[in-house]
Amino acid sequence: MTGETERIQARRRRLGSRLTVLGERDFRWFFVGYATSLVGSTMAPVAVAFAVLDGGGGGTEVGWVMAARVLPIVLVMVAGGVVADRLGSRRVMLAADVLRCAVQGVFAALLATGHASVPVMVALVSVWGLGEGVFLPSLGALVPSLVRREERLPDANTLLGLARSVSTVAGPALAGVITAGFGPQAVLLIDAVTYGVGALALARLSTAAPAGPGAGGGEDSLLADLRDGWGEFRSRRWLWVTTVQMALFNFLVWAPFLVLGPLTAQRELGGARAWGLLMGVYGVGAVLGGLLMLGRRPARPLAVATLAGLGWALPSAALAAGLPLGWTVAAALVAGAGSAVCGSLYDSTLQSWVPAGVLARVTAFGGLGAFALGPLGLAAAGPLADRVGVAAVLGFGAGWQLLAGAAVLAVREVRDRRWEQPDGGAEPGGAAAEPAPTAAGAG
Repeated sequence: MTGETERIQARRRRLGSRLTVLGERDFRWFFVGYATSLVGSTMAPVAVAFAVLDGGGGGTEVGWVMAARVLPIVLVMVAGGVVADRLGSRRVMLAADVLRCAVQGVFAALLATGHASVPVMVALVSVWGLGEGVFLPSLGALVPSLVRREERLPDANTLLGLARSVSTVAGPALAGVITAGFGPQAVLLIDAVTYGVGALALARLSTAAPAGPGAGGGEDSLLADLRDGWGEFRSRRWLWVTTVQMALFNFLVWAPFLVLGPLTAQRELGGARAWGLLMGVYGVGAVLGGLLMLGRRPARPLAVATLAGLGWALPSAALAAGLPLGWTVAAALVAGAGSAVCGSLYDSTLQSWVPAGVLARVTAFGGLGAFALGPLGLAAAGPLADRVGVAAVLGFGAGWQLLAGAAVLAVREVRDRRWEQPDGGAEPGGAAAEPAPTAAGAG
């Protein structure tokens, strides 16, 4: 009995040591606000998809609306990274949350009054995407400044990943129930409120990522900032190789899944509740993957991340094969766990190897590459499925994910990437670089 008690206490001590990052005030405030806004953010896509379908649209219309959200992200992300490095990430993120709060409130009101036609939805989600486009690179640059000790950075990213994972459990499941019972406008109103909570939390932060050396410059300085950010990005082979992989993943795997998944759920699996369950279980898997990652730093983070990302092939394969809902849910569980492991390790590697002064710009270039083909994939999935069939499109995506993962693992700079440089010199296959300092190291 005593031995069992000691084992329980030891597990509690290990868990407590992994959560010490929550003892830092700024990170704690940001975590609470970000987690709250994520719940609404993961509810909204379900509501938007079924708002289009309930209005008489089909897979093509859903794809166009989803593409209209992603396209502005692609167009403004790099500029958002430059602005974040100049003005500081917190200011940019605060403005983005206020904008998205307002947009979702208007969207909810128009749905409630019956004035949300497909063109109106396209316009609204475009503004929504604009806010996301400037928020995302700022997020990557803000996190290291909220963590005083560098060894806590992986746990900070893991906890943020857990917040995203929990939201993917609660968000789609709640959205399916609320949409079925009260309509998509109720979901979008909740989303607006959660963005407001996120903005309030950002306003409470006492620290933020510092503005870069180009702050306050003119047009020439802006172009110089862009050139510097691009130079830092392209000099790292591991970074642009994984970015190309993610771009093709979004184009060939994830975009068709997001468009054709709800369509398949409506036709074969039971509608909004089934799709909400599927995405919710994906989130459960991500929660489990995040819990597994707490306190762990595998020696080769990018290799482990790439292996974990192979799980994304399974849900598309299950839908393509026409498997029952239970098997498709199991596939989503495995994919979710892999997504959490992949995201946590990739973000921490990026923040550890890229200098803080260019981190938002490098994050923006990586995000631009990852998102660039997404709108095309979303817009093309429906028409392509009409020609060759839903199963063919989803099945091809599943096969591509496995092939791409094997190709990326064959790249030495990805396979052998570690947390720190062995000799403090130049990166293999890239320019000289230094690990990004944390807030404590930069102060």
